[in-house]
Amino acid sequence: MTKLKFTGQEIPNMPWEERPEGDSSPVWRYSRNPVIKRNPVPRISRIFNSAVIYDAGIYHGIFRAEDLSTLPKLHYGVSKDGLNWEIEDQPLKLRDEEGRPADIYYGYDPRLTKVGDKFYITFCTDFHGPTIGLVETADFTTFIRRENAFIPYNRNGVLFPRKINGTYRILSRASDNGHTPFGDIFLSESPDLTHWGRHRHVMERGGSGWWQGLKIGAGPTPIETDRGWLLLYHGVINTCNGYVYSMGGAILDLDEPSKVLYRSRYYLLTPEEDYETTGFVTNVVFPCSALVHRDGRMAIYYGAADTYTALAFARIEEIVDYIIANSERVGKDHEIGR
Repeated sequence: MTKLKFTGQEIPNMPWEERPEGDSSPVWRYSRNPVIKRNPVPRISRIFNSAVIYDAGIYHGIFRAEDLSTLPKLHYGVSKDGLNWEIEDQPLKLRDEEGRPADIYYGYDPRLTKVGDKFYITFCTDFHGPTIGLVETADFTTFIRRENAFIPYNRNGVLFPRKINGTYRILSRASDNGHTPFGDIFLSESPDLTHWGRHRHVMERGGSGWWQGLKIGAGPTPIETDRGWLLLYHGVINTCNGYVYSMGGAILDLDEPSKVLYRSRYYLLTPEEDYETTGFVTNVVFPCSALVHRDGRMAIYYGAADTYTALAFARIEEIVDYIIANSERVGKDHEIGR
């Protein structure tokens, strides 16, 4: 096993179970899944594809919560153990940078990233079609809606947890207004989280595995290691019975994360359990956040069947080794416009 240096936290009570005996998978499920079931809050039917972060003894969550109209909104929740959640029954109250109300018509699939002393929520929102919204908070009490990162259409916006060579970086997937013939991941950078440019192509759909043949999208906040940025992502195949969403992994260059160093040809987790194969949308594993302990343990929160919030576990050294050992050959030019 590779001796890995990585960025982790001291999390005294992080959710954890050891790998089941006889299981050699790089990722294994929590035995008491799903963590959040149907109808968890009055007037909310489902919570899934949501983001969790740990800070100063508290688990904070930004949840994709669908009300009885099936309209998705962002709700805030807290937990002492990362398993049992107190979720607010009203959506986030947003203000713009001048302090005026800036609520959203819809918001879904949030990611939650700490950069410096601020927390940033990236999510899909409505701007004449889906695009990447950006919300800033310092205390999870006041939520400031910043300018949208992109024009439509775009999904799966994921910030890096620090500046790289002096600029902020974000991953995203160009899209359309539906469920999308566009399937690749791109990288953009910004000096101020407002003006985004220097766009670069990162990864194409397909690779060596049919499980990611239709489209791919960045998942949790990338995790910094001395081998590169660990990126967990979802890949989608279009089968004769519909879409199937699985979780994969890649390693991106630390200084130029549009360069993919390794990309596993195999998925890390695919729908197999009832709560992943049966629900509002069948056959979905959709990773959105990952906690990393300083000792290398990982807790990965993922959406299951567009209905539940579930949890899986891994060890960061093992995932990185697995991706490298099972990597397809990666290499392409990184010229402007490619």
